[in-house]
Amino acid sequence: MKLKLTLLLTGMLLFVAAYAQQAETTDQIETEKGPLTIQPILHGTLVFTWDGKTIYVDPYGGGEAFKGIAAPDLILITDIHGDHLDMKTLEAINTDKATFVVPQAVADKLPENFKKRAVVLSNNEHIQQLGIAIAALPMYNLPESEDSRHTKGRGNGYVLEFADKTIYLSGDTEDIPEMRALRNIDVAFVCMNLPYTMDIDQAASAVLEFKPAIVYPYHYRGQDGLSDVEAFKRKVNEGDQNIEVRLRNWYPEQAKN
Repeated sequence: MKLKLTLLLTGMLLFVAAYAQQAETTDQIETEKGPLTIQPILHGTLVFTWDGKTIYVDPYGGGEAFKGIAAPDLILITDIHGDHLDMKTLEAINTDKATFVVPQAVADKLPENFKKRAVVLSNNEHIQQLGIAIAALPMYNLPESEDSRHTKGRGNGYVLEFADKTIYLSGDTEDIPEMRALRNIDVAFVCMNLPYTMDIDQAASAVLEFKPAIVYPYHYRGQDGLSDVEAFKRKVNEGDQNIEVRLRNWYPEQAKN
């Protein structure tokens, strides 16, 4: 009896600790239809919760990374690389009710059980899903070339409209003209990891041009480790103190080490 009670209490404490840790990692943005919750998960992976719906972006990191988070109603995938299209994670989470929004290159790689629930969206196309307006933007490396890591037209960045708030997800891109031309972005998620996307100087320069109200550096683990996001924040705020740079822990395993 004592052993059962001890195990029960231990389980409850672990649950409470996990819930508290999860709550510490979430932010909220107020919209006209209630709060939009933003939860960083890992690298370029995050979860939005809004209006009773749960949206996963580039699910990666295994099923454990999503423990305690509601099953997705919508899954957005930006590109074919394993840190965006991660079949191991997709098979580990509950996707039974999820619609997938993906570029054609991703759809081509999905197994049939996912493909039949996929909506293909190409660069510069727009759709509505679950009351959310979704636009696909280009994401690619500069200079453009057929052998670059990210060719123009293959992957999608996304602009999402949650009621009156507009969110930009860069995906894997350099500081392309399409990103610099954005306007009226409330929250931006901007990548910065060499040699795959761009460095912090390029990222800061682009952010200072399109001026989101809030920017999260994400997807910042590169070939030589993590990018200096503190320096990115300084560069942005030296150029414009009105842009709020939010630094969050996108690499929890490294923080433990």
